[in-house]
Amino acid sequence: MSDRRIKAAPVLKTIRVNAPAGRAFDVFTTRFDVWWPKSHHIGKAEMKEAVIEPRQGGRWYEKGVDGSECNWGNVLVWDPPRRLVLSWRINSQFVVDDTVASEVEVRFVEEANGVTRVELEHRIEALDAETMRSMVDAPNGWSAILEAYRAAAGQ
Repeated sequence: MSDRRIKAAPVLKTIRVNAPAGRAFDVFTTRFDVWWPKSHHIGKAEMKEAVIEPRQGGRWYEKGVDGSECNWGNVLVWDPPRRLVLSWRINSQFVVDDTVASEVEVRFVEEANGVTRVELEHRIEALDAETMRSMVDAPNGWSAILEAYRAAAGQ
């Protein structure tokens, strides 16, 4: 069977948070559950917690209120406080799909006065890459998610 995955243009988002890079990285990763919207889950059960395990090779997943776990991908690069890369194994139906070879890279660039520029790049490679791109680039996709993150990081 041939590999029919398609690469879409990456989704690029940049925001600034009122926090130094170390705090910005920490809130994005170890406090992921504080700001990730509970409505953005793919498990069958309602989401209790969203987790990024703080190490290369760790998992990126959700825990359901029923104790179930649903893996979204893995931590490919763990480079605090500069960079995080996560695999994304979710298709446009928001179902775990091992044919999806996408990555979410987040860079934390400290600027003046304790402000950090956060650059997110979601590289999508999947059978339904263009559909997935339009979904994660929609107003309730990465833009809304990063606004929730910005609010948490600036506290």
